[in-house]
Amino acid sequence: TTERYYSAYERRFPTCHLIPMFVDSDVIIEETSEDRSFHKIERRCKLDVDAPRLLKRIAGVDYVYFIQKNSLNHRERTLHIESHNETFSNRVIIHELCCYSVHPENEEWTCFEQSASLDIKSFFGFESTVEKIAMKQYASSIKKGKEIIEYYLRELEEEGITCIPRWSPCPPSPTKPVVPLVIPALPITPTISIEALPESVNEIQGCKEGSSPPGNKLDADYIKRYLGDLTPLQESCLIRLRHWLQETHKGKIPKDEHILRFLRARDFSIDKAREILCQSLTWRKQHQVDYLLDTWSSPQVLHDYYTGGWHHHDKDGRPLYILRLGHMDTKGLVRALGEESLLRHVLSINEEGLRRCEENTKVFVRPISCWTCLVDLEGLNMRHLWRPGVKALLRIIEVVEANYPETLGRLLILRAPRVFPVLWTLVSPFIDENTRKKFLIYAGNDYQGPGGLVDYIDKEIIPDFLGGECMCEVPEGGLVPKSLYRTAEELENDEIRLWTETIYQSASIFKGAPHELLIEIIDASSVITWDFDVCKGDVIFNIYHSKRAPQPPRKDPLATHGITSPAGNNVQLIDKSWLLGQDYSMVESPLTCKEGESVQGSHVTRWPGFYILQWKFHSMPACATTNLPRVDDVLATLQVSSHKCKVMYYTEVLGSEDFR
Repeated sequence: TTERYYSAYERRFPTCHLIPMFVDSDVIIEETSEDRSFHKIERRCKLDVDAPRLLKRIAGVDYVYFIQKNSLNHRERTLHIESHNETFSNRVIIHELCCYSVHPENEEWTCFEQSASLDIKSFFGFESTVEKIAMKQYASSIKKGKEIIEYYLRELEEEGITCIPRWSPCPPSPTKPVVPLVIPALPITPTISIEALPESVNEIQGCKEGSSPPGNKLDADYIKRYLGDLTPLQESCLIRLRHWLQETHKGKIPKDEHILRFLRARDFSIDKAREILCQSLTWRKQHQVDYLLDTWSSPQVLHDYYTGGWHHHDKDGRPLYILRLGHMDTKGLVRALGEESLLRHVLSINEEGLRRCEENTKVFVRPISCWTCLVDLEGLNMRHLWRPGVKALLRIIEVVEANYPETLGRLLILRAPRVFPVLWTLVSPFIDENTRKKFLIYAGNDYQGPGGLVDYIDKEIIPDFLGGECMCEVPEGGLVPKSLYRTAEELENDEIRLWTETIYQSASIFKGAPHELLIEIIDASSVITWDFDVCKGDVIFNIYHSKRAPQPPRKDPLATHGITSPAGNNVQLIDKSWLLGQDYSMVESPLTCKEGESVQGSHVTRWPGFYILQWKFHSMPACATTNLPRVDDVLATLQVSSHKCKVMYYTEVLGSEDFR
């Protein structure tokens, strides 16, 4: 019977000798319904993937971890299995679905279905190798699947278990109620009192309109006015994440509305929301996205041929953005502008959307946290599937998904032609599942009937090109003249310029290879200021002074081993022959900076000369590295990811007159 298959499948845990790569598994969540008809169990599985040792060294891991969710429904006699990778989830996305069920025509038969998807965004330049390894492992898993289940079925028979009775309704036991076991994943004490949290930055600086109120327990009126409906648990998650940001980012934190978007995008899992939020804050700072609306000026070709623009608001008060994609010459725009300019333009649209949401929140006196997008596909054809254009689109989707979660309230796709399913097949895997649920697609003139545009947009603001009476100022587009096309070299130079238009620089710090920055001071009593983020790992920050000018920067130590450094700007200035206290001196106490911290500071110089700012790897305790092979610092760096740190920094020197 099907029930025997379920019992046989469970025998694969916590480990299975028939699957050598399956090293171990731990139960992290287990729930059973009151009538015992439904049982859900979530495990964290440890796998030893059969990959080249060099690849494991570069990746910095020996094992990879997967999350597997098993949902057994006795009432419907189905077992659903879903798994996804936890390790390298930002670089590789693996999603697998399996299902055991009773055959609809013969209850003695058990059906098994299995599907999987693999999306490799980046993997240290070894994308094709990883794809081959993944396909090999998956093919092997499918081949052995039947063999493994039959092995455990025979094991059940040998134990005399030939039939397992079906589930039948029965009253729950009054003496032993079933209580779900939930193991929290957040390293913050779950019993912490909201009222016991330290006072917030807002209380110190004063509460502005639209910012969180003084104190740490959010005011009910403030929640209703700016955030929307929150359960007590969701409110607690917001406060705890905001408190963590206040501690680690030195008070430089986004508004509650922004934090809340990331929490909602990860179903209020603080660990997951914190990870993507910190990555986004670092990205925003590195590319000065906060100043984009003030500094970015769209090229004239975008004003003339980019067929998108803001147009009033929908019935819910959300800002409405209209994109006439079918009229857009994507190939012409890419050839005339390049990917970076298009990406910068789309980011400015998203920043404008956030600003309009704040304005509409004030106008409608209720929270408006997202916008509506209307995409008209009339005119879409195969020329829109030009490969470089699709590549640019996928990159834009990736950046927007990572940094603007839960900002799209609804997407209305109108007049979808026959070629649309091809485009949808290409882009849908890159769109978050929660975002895809907000898509409404209409073919032909279906949008004009019941359930169409009038359900979401007031009749008087429906654009004229969609049969309405409202004049829409969105450009009609057309073909970009080839005279505006630029050469590949010109586009490459422009992209380099756009990505280097930031006052911040990035550097990687390896064990035995600190990053150092030289500042020459001519006028005593000058002020050196710094501002840096620790993107990965822990570092020690030092400031030294020397009367001697350091020798030219030494080459990246990785290059001597024939390996290219992930960041080619690792610079070392202090010669190993120099003696501390004789050739150079320390002018500030060492500062230990933790991963995710944002650090700002200043130093008033006492002497002219050469000042060296140094970011150094924070060594692990000796016991944590005793198992490492004694090769050299480089191989140790490649083998253990914690032996590599990364910072993003900006420094400035003020003269004595500026200081006064």
